[in-house]
Amino acid sequence: MLSFTPITTEHGELLRRYYENCNYGLCEYSAGTKLMWGEHLLPAFTEAAGCLIVRNEAEKKVVFDYPVPGPEGDEDAALSAIEDWCMENGMPPVISVVPEAKAPRLLQRYPYAGVRNVRTWRDYLYKTEDLQTFAGRRYSGQRNHIKKFRAACPDAVFRPLTAADVPLIDRFWEDYGGEFAKGDDPRAAGELKLAKRMMDQMDRPWYLCGGMLNGDKLLSLALAERCGDTLIIHIEKALYSYVGVYPAMVQAFAQHFGGGSAWINREDDAADVGLRTSKLQYGPDHLAPKYHFAPQNELLYHVKAIPELKTERLTLSELTEEDIPAYNALVLDGERNRWWGYDDVAGLDRPMTERSFYEVAQRDFHNCAAVNFAIRLDGKLIGEAVLYRFNYRGDAELGCRIAEEYKGWGFGTEAFAAAANWGLYGVHLTRIVAKCFKKNEASRKMLSSCMRPNGEDETYYYFEKLV
Repeated sequence: MLSFTPITTEHGELLRRYYENCNYGLCEYSAGTKLMWGEHLLPAFTEAAGCLIVRNEAEKKVVFDYPVPGPEGDEDAALSAIEDWCMENGMPPVISVVPEAKAPRLLQRYPYAGVRNVRTWRDYLYKTEDLQTFAGRRYSGQRNHIKKFRAACPDAVFRPLTAADVPLIDRFWEDYGGEFAKGDDPRAAGELKLAKRMMDQMDRPWYLCGGMLNGDKLLSLALAERCGDTLIIHIEKALYSYVGVYPAMVQAFAQHFGGGSAWINREDDAADVGLRTSKLQYGPDHLAPKYHFAPQNELLYHVKAIPELKTERLTLSELTEEDIPAYNALVLDGERNRWWGYDDVAGLDRPMTERSFYEVAQRDFHNCAAVNFAIRLDGKLIGEAVLYRFNYRGDAELGCRIAEEYKGWGFGTEAFAAAANWGLYGVHLTRIVAKCFKKNEASRKMLSSCMRPNGEDETYYYFEKLV
């Protein structure tokens, strides 16, 4: 089971082990974004299957970055670990800010998924050479602005900034605050606060920082991070009173730090009109999509109500309120249920009442988490078949229990086979899985009669049934 640790500044080096060679090209796959926006996204990390797995919270919902593999990383195994964690915590495995190159893998993995690709999320990607040269007709505006800047500030120079330049940077923030035109915009003011805090970490070896100086006055600054073949710009600020300083800095920064990078990512525009206009004026090669995958299980699409299934002797149908006494007796038979593998009483999230187990079954179906069939003989509830643990990839697990007085008559096998066939052909699952304790010989024989073996461990025999 995955265990997550909140990301703090002390985890920068660990993050960089994965992001340094990551070619996803999106700003979210960088140490700077995780640290700068940590109080908004609440990112936490773990390592599994040789991959970095990051969990975030967006709009009070848990979402995951696409796994970032290390040299021996297994992306599919990491995705499976995310899915297992989500199933244990009762939530779908939502994978967000998925790079375009990885979207086909998820489309193939999840038969049913809601997919979003929101315009305002997309990062602006520029060819490094374009920003280094501003060559061609489309950049005539930038070249003209740079000429004006050079005419007004002929001695201005761009150079890297280090911790020794903190006094210059502090004065820059004072000057910038005097020109800041969005002070009444909470979002812009919040971003400025985070940018100032981020600059306090500029001495970390993976950050590239530089600015345009006119004498001893800092006119602009930028901070970036190289991830794979992309230079990701986290901060770009300039004093607007110096006409042309912005394009001059963009070009100089690309020339100084862009070597070895094919792309420069200037991040998204946050739906800000001014940012969008500015970023488009610099001629992006493309706007990199960020796909949001919300997998859904087959119940949502194919099952609106629990059906009635008929076998030679039995009927499988929805639990009713009239079943509550018999259902409670089944669930609370501790001796019989020692082979069930789940403590129904411990699984309650509130004090037990007469209706507790019935209401859990109703709630699980409403939440598309499980289908509880009452197994009936001549109308009387004698057992239960439960289809559950939908893994969002076409698999679900099936369990069956029969009341003590009805064991030994083959009712479990009959009900289990009916529920399994319905799962495959009524719910359109790809695979039904089941397990039984190794000491439970009766269950092993029952499962062997209608499924095929699929391995074992110290505790269980495993079985599966395919379409």
